[in-house]
Amino acid sequence: MFFVLLFLLPLSATAQPYRNVTLGSSITANNKNSTWLSPSEEFAFGFQQIIRGGYLLAIWFNKIPERTIVWSANRDNLVQEGSKVQLFADGRFELSDIRGGFKWTAAATSRDGVAYGAMLDTGNFVLANSSSGAL
Repeated sequence: MFFVLLFLLPLSATAQPYRNVTLGSSITANNKNSTWLSPSEEFAFGFQQIIRGGYLLAIWFNKIPERTIVWSANRDNLVQEGSKVQLFADGRFELSDIRGGFKWTAAATSRDGVAYGAMLDTGNFVLANSSSGAL
């Protein structure tokens, strides 16, 4: 029995498919590299500086030297340092500029049952309900 438990221990540690991003969390565009990582840290969600003072909200390959972007929001309209992406307490997920002006949003809200966000090892960032269903 001990050997069976010992064998299953590593599986339970890797079975967690993602790390939760709690309601109320945010990331600010700056040079401090604040990101939400997938469990394997293969992918990152956050802001990448594209030009001086210009940031792109993106998902990229995180473990390779040239951090290649695989998805971006509002790609033709960079935001300035200090802009923010936030998962609000009511489930809204929005990108706003430094003045608080709306730039981009995800369609799901708390009306849809958003309980948290998660960066997955598949390279997708999802909004999920309390049953871990992707919305």
